[in-house]
Amino acid sequence: MGDEKKDKKVETGKKAPIAGKRNILITSALPYVNNVPHLGNIIGSVLSADVFARYCRLRGYNVIYICGTDEYGTTTETKALEENCTPKQICDKYYAIHKEVYNWFNISFDEFGRTSTPQQTDICQSIFKKLMENNWLSENMIQQLYCDTCDRFLADRFVEGTCPFPTCNYDSARGDQCEKCGELLNTTELKDPRCKVCRKTPQIRDTNHLFLELPLLKDKLEVYINDMSVAGSWSQNAIQATHGWLKGGLKPRCITRDLKWGVPVPHEKFKDKVFYVWFDAPIGYVSITACYTPDWEKWWKNPENVELYQFMGKDNVPFHTVMFPSALLGTGENWTLMKSISVTEYLNYEAGKFSKSKGIGVFGNDVKDTNIPSEVWRYYLLTNRPEVSDTLFTWADLQAKLNTELLNNLGNFINRVLSFIAKPPGLGYGSVIPDAPGVESNLLTKTLSEKIGNYVEQYVEAMEKVKLKQALKIAMSISNEGNAYLQESQFWKLYKQDRASCSLVVRTSVGLVYLLSCLLEPFMPSFSIKVLKQLNLPPEKISLCDETGDLERAKKPWESLPAGHKIGTPEPLFKELKDEDVGIFRVKFAGSQADRDVKDRSRKEITEQLGKTKLT
Repeated sequence: MGDEKKDKKVETGKKAPIAGKRNILITSALPYVNNVPHLGNIIGSVLSADVFARYCRLRGYNVIYICGTDEYGTTTETKALEENCTPKQICDKYYAIHKEVYNWFNISFDEFGRTSTPQQTDICQSIFKKLMENNWLSENMIQQLYCDTCDRFLADRFVEGTCPFPTCNYDSARGDQCEKCGELLNTTELKDPRCKVCRKTPQIRDTNHLFLELPLLKDKLEVYINDMSVAGSWSQNAIQATHGWLKGGLKPRCITRDLKWGVPVPHEKFKDKVFYVWFDAPIGYVSITACYTPDWEKWWKNPENVELYQFMGKDNVPFHTVMFPSALLGTGENWTLMKSISVTEYLNYEAGKFSKSKGIGVFGNDVKDTNIPSEVWRYYLLTNRPEVSDTLFTWADLQAKLNTELLNNLGNFINRVLSFIAKPPGLGYGSVIPDAPGVESNLLTKTLSEKIGNYVEQYVEAMEKVKLKQALKIAMSISNEGNAYLQESQFWKLYKQDRASCSLVVRTSVGLVYLLSCLLEPFMPSFSIKVLKQLNLPPEKISLCDETGDLERAKKPWESLPAGHKIGTPEPLFKELKDEDVGIFRVKFAGSQADRDVKDRSRKEITEQLGKTKLT
């Protein structure tokens, strides 16, 4: 079967579903292209999806991971106005920034594309025409805010005001959604609305738009939700958000906007309008797949053979569980609908909230300046993944997890084992893994193997259910067990007193090192590459595939690596994060990005001025 997969890739250059294998299509919410992603965005979608995609590859599943920048709509137009350039220029600029950030984080997309493509236009318009043919669309006159000063209707992101919900009253709510309470809004519902361009108060006018008749699609939608939420083990927050929408009663949802930057509506009466981003953006998953392969329909119109897993933050749930599936169901075509949805709550920053619009928090382009490696950032974010409730990023917590869990636990265990093997004969094993017979009579090792076997089974079960934080905790428990095993065996004494028993402990322990490199690869890929180098093994050696017996072998770590194998050179894997560094970072990343830029420019100017000043 592995050869069949290889042949398929050679033949087409791209992966296609394979009969008899698990074919998994993974997407993460398309990030808006109007700003730099912050750590909350990264853990909420792309990083979580990457962990699952990497796990699926280790298991030998046939998987593609699709993402890209969401480029149409008001967010792009407003950003273009702010930066005095065209929407296309904004998209080009921030697409490159996003791509660079995700590369630094080792995100393993099969395709990282964008929605401003001909494929997006073709597929979006095709879905629209099917909905029109099947009578799922209606035409309605609505009231919309119009700015006399700017001489234009104001789409949602061109308006801000006070949230109309009494329990919120946030004074900077957007025209489509309140960032504070998460409620979806219409622009006319805002109290004290103001135009984001000129800050003047807009007037209400009538304008004609097209609507998707969600109430008429409710029966089809509910059948899908009831079946798939169980079959796909949807996360509880996704189920609650979805049922909240259904319980509140579905309403016709506008799918057009009075904008220029977007997919044009292929209808004579609405030719001056474009599709609303909620309708257009999820179709981006499909169009980006079409950019990846001309055989995209084999992934997206193949529900019998393809499982769709989608990752996002909680504010994106209704678009993926209600609106996008309704649009696909309405076409009457055999679409691959989402099987499993993984949703995160919010990651907050120190004493406040991450905010792209306000520039508050640590952003993707900031992390490189800390000189903290990407695997540490990945580990910290994933241990802090807000799966059930909001979590908090603090520099002190990052320091504690790096120094305690990575350096003192994981790094210490691996370094102790490999350094001992690397010692010259008479002190160690001359970098050669020893033979180790007699495992059946070694109670300590047998007890360890039973624990490890249970941990591996629990790890696989957690990962299959997309419980990423739990799986990471289980993997790190194996490192704890390894340290305890070394201490209890007192291998340094056994080396002189009972060489055979010492060899068994060492060979078992180096097997655990290899196992950890496999289990932790989805979470910290660059860490695993370093460990493999120190083990003198190629990167393709990492595998958790049933077909090759990897999981069974993991339960017998003394069999993982052959006797006589020569390891590489052991080196420390992690570096301590000191108190003074934490203090520097806390000050450096306080306030907003704009404030930091002003400070950096001021410091640079002062430095340059001092350089020009001659001492007399």
